[in-house]
Amino acid sequence: MQRREKQPRLVQAAIDMFTLPDLRRKLLFTLGMLVVFRFIAHVPLPGVQRDLLASFFKQNLLFGMLDLFSGGAMVRFSLAAMGVYPYITASIVMQLLVPVIPSLQAISQEGEAGQRKINRITHLLTVPLAALEGYGILTLLRSQNPPIIGYLEPLAIATIVISMTAGSMFLVWLGELINDRGVGNGISIIIFAGIVAGLTSTLGRGELALGQNPAGFITFIILGLATLVFIVAFIEAHRRIPVQYARSTFRSGRMYRQSGSTYIPLRVNTAGMIPLIFALALMSLPATVATWFMNPAGQDPNFWNTIYNIFRPDTAAPLGLAYWVPYFLLVIGFTFFYTMIIFEQMNLPKTLQQQGGFIPGVRPGKTTADYLNRTVRLLTFGGALSLALVAIMPFIAREITNITTLTISSTALLIAVGVALDTMKQLEAQLTMRRYEGFLK
Repeated sequence: MQRREKQPRLVQAAIDMFTLPDLRRKLLFTLGMLVVFRFIAHVPLPGVQRDLLASFFKQNLLFGMLDLFSGGAMVRFSLAAMGVYPYITASIVMQLLVPVIPSLQAISQEGEAGQRKINRITHLLTVPLAALEGYGILTLLRSQNPPIIGYLEPLAIATIVISMTAGSMFLVWLGELINDRGVGNGISIIIFAGIVAGLTSTLGRGELALGQNPAGFITFIILGLATLVFIVAFIEAHRRIPVQYARSTFRSGRMYRQSGSTYIPLRVNTAGMIPLIFALALMSLPATVATWFMNPAGQDPNFWNTIYNIFRPDTAAPLGLAYWVPYFLLVIGFTFFYTMIIFEQMNLPKTLQQQGGFIPGVRPGKTTADYLNRTVRLLTFGGALSLALVAIMPFIAREITNITTLTISSTALLIAVGVALDTMKQLEAQLTMRRYEGFLK
């Protein structure tokens, strides 16, 4: 191994990355695309009142999540206001449709060519979804009291919607360029860059919390670090299912039997962050609807004001439990639902049978399918509880520390940790392939 022992491992790995010309080129290209993304995120669209928009995002958790994906571009109402969220929505829709539509299922089984067709359909589906989402956001902002966006001519509305759609598709294109010429998953890295860009405002709120409640702030940091460590272990956890292969080959007029062994890594968290997004969207719906009918500040609260206060994540206990307990249960339910869909698409028993593989001690066919289904359900149960615990960590941290100016975003942490680990593994593979030591042991 090429290593100067005087340098620390991480420092030397970073030096090695920029020493290799092709890897350095990929890293610089990725950084350049992120600079372009941040530039687009600061190009504003006309007609919005910034102070009212900022107040709206503070009160609406669902739009706060969309702003998270766009890296703060939505709160600025820029060209990249919707970020890559329409593409993520299209990808989720396609994952749900492939198992139930025979034609799509047949395409998905065509190997690499079929996967390219599915990706093409996903890109085409992104365009109408982005336009619909852009128009919905514009309509919602215009319907607020007072309106965040004033009256616009139909041509101006069409121009803004087209601009927002083009901005989202441009970011998807940047992500594809990173996949082809850069390092890591492009779409995930763009989301990661948006999360990192939002850290500046978090640091400012952290200074305020430190001055007001030093003990609570220290406890908050400890809980945040513990959550981070838990997420890393949770993402990397998997169970190895041993698999043996027995193949027959014909050479020199004789039949030979060859055997080999490997394993199937079944992850504890197969669903990723998708259950959090589903649960968050569903729990935000009552509060979003309530904003249309509730009385404004200064008037006597009505029924819809009560609904709005109940379904807010920043409501203190015990009233806040009406939000966080259903949220906890929904995350568990969506984790089971989404994991089963993914597992059905993988069709592992059929793949093993076609490749001549079998699980030691388990008969091929239905017995193997039952064994894998039972194993996946047990793993998913532990994964669902872990993911639900991460989901309610903002509530736990707030109740323990009594700090309301800072929050631990479960979705942001999952995305950031997942993207960081995936990118480091890719860099590790690049360095190891060139006989260098990497970041990980």
